[in-house]
Amino acid sequence: MKFDWHGGQISRETMVDQDYRNTQNVRRFLLSECGAEFKFDRPFMLWIRNDQIKSMGDVVDEWRRRQCDTLA
Repeated sequence: MKFDWHGGQISRETMVDQDYRNTQNVRRFLLSECGAEFKFDRPFMLWIRNDQIKSMGDVVDEWRRRQCDTLA
């Protein structure tokens, strides 16, 4: 069953599938998990869609990791 990236309830357990889209719904979820400083950039978007199995929790954790790396 395909996940509705536009209107589905996203949680950390939601799996990123081949139909993943950077929708407003996804942005709202990531803002709520990562804070107001969240933003997409091209390398991060490519990482999300790299065909490796991951959950939205993994996406949040990776964004946070990248933020820490840029501060170091």
